[in-house]
Amino acid sequence: MRRSVQVDFLLRTLVSIALLFCGLCAQSAAYASASGTIAYEVMGTHGQALARAITHGSHCPEIRINGKIQSMALRAAPALEPQRPTISAPELSKPSDFRVLTCEALIPAGSTSVSVAGQSLPIPQKLVRRIVVIGDTGCRLKQGDNTWQACNDAQQYPFARIAAQAARWRPDLVVHVGDYLYRENPCPDKQANCAGSPWGYGYDSWQADFFAPASILLHAAPWVVVRGNHESCNRAGQGWWRFLDPHPLVAGRDCNLADQDGQGDLSDAYAVPLGQHAQIIVLDTSDAPKQALSQNDPRAAHYQQLYRQMAQLAQPTDFNFVANHQPLLGFSAKYKNGSVVMQPGNAALQSAFAIQNPRLFPDSIDVLMSGHVHAWEQIGFSNGYPSQFVAGFSGTQEDIVPMPEKLPANATPAVGARVSRFSSWINGFGYMTLERIDAQRWKVNIWNVAGQRVNTCHIMGQVSICDIPQVHPDSQLDQLQHAR
Repeated sequence: MRRSVQVDFLLRTLVSIALLFCGLCAQSAAYASASGTIAYEVMGTHGQALARAITHGSHCPEIRINGKIQSMALRAAPALEPQRPTISAPELSKPSDFRVLTCEALIPAGSTSVSVAGQSLPIPQKLVRRIVVIGDTGCRLKQGDNTWQACNDAQQYPFARIAAQAARWRPDLVVHVGDYLYRENPCPDKQANCAGSPWGYGYDSWQADFFAPASILLHAAPWVVVRGNHESCNRAGQGWWRFLDPHPLVAGRDCNLADQDGQGDLSDAYAVPLGQHAQIIVLDTSDAPKQALSQNDPRAAHYQQLYRQMAQLAQPTDFNFVANHQPLLGFSAKYKNGSVVMQPGNAALQSAFAIQNPRLFPDSIDVLMSGHVHAWEQIGFSNGYPSQFVAGFSGTQEDIVPMPEKLPANATPAVGARVSRFSSWINGFGYMTLERIDAQRWKVNIWNVAGQRVNTCHIMGQVSICDIPQVHPDSQLDQLQHAR
């Protein structure tokens, strides 16, 4: 028995080392190709798939669809965009340098092959069975918090490793629940583990924080991209609109001028079909503050409209995920006077949605997927609210939130919502996967950086149940095996 345990431990160690090496190689390869073309796919409005390309070339590359070559359209030309001061340290800001072309092309439904600049792109699946969910993936460099994550250390900033592991799982779709760019301020000289890192909101930071470490996963499947608060106009919104947002890029919505942020920060909801009467409804809530909105705040009217759009999109479909960044029905936690205080879901969105529906969501919404809280959570309810999953644990230096294994009596993320199930994992990096079982059921697995399953959950319509109440770093696998 002892020998088998030792062998098992040795094998796991070797696999972890190999995956670490692969992740670093992938990251290095992505940086090495910075003078070439990056190609990827985002799922857009009306269920359309969009091929995107970023190139240092003088013109957009050609795209080959079903063997036929056509030109890609220019989405954004190279430019030195106006400075958007970082929130935490305005004095440590600079203009956003985008010395690249961003190009795009619509991929017609039913296409059988797609390639850009010799890079084959994955074909969008009509029936999506396997979904990877990640969130909050950038490396945190923030003067205001005196927080300097070790971007050069794959142990302390493991997004490249997580992306490589998730790609090996062979998903049909990737969902990123927001916050891609965290390298806002320059790494201090005394911080060797982030020395030399790009910073600010230009392309070099986007390359280092997202496109390089995500490169393998970008080629594994099309992406559903959710906008986080780090991509609001007063932060990395310029790059968000150039590279990721699936809506058309038009003047006034590009986040270049502060007096136009009201246009650039607010987008319409859209749905991504998954087949068999299931879909993901995507909400842009990037500009939602923490506090409740007054009725004369223009965002209140917009988020009420967003609720109506969500409700309309959900009507004809049997199973509805909703993906947004700030959890409406999730928890965060902090210490206060020596005790753990549970903090409810986003008050701004709750205040706006409650005007439309005191229960916050239409009965047709089944599962919510969010990020923002740098942990993993599952919250189930006994009175008809959609289950909430939080997946803000995929690379960004984590907030060591003191999440209890068992919630205090009567704890709730929103007035009227009765919690029946709660599961969490704090201080652990990883990713989440969804596997379709049938029209109303999905299997959810939670994976660590080494690709080991640390928890399993089960979705049955609005109901969700997890095997382990709380994953603990020192006993993850033993807990799971005991629960099974």
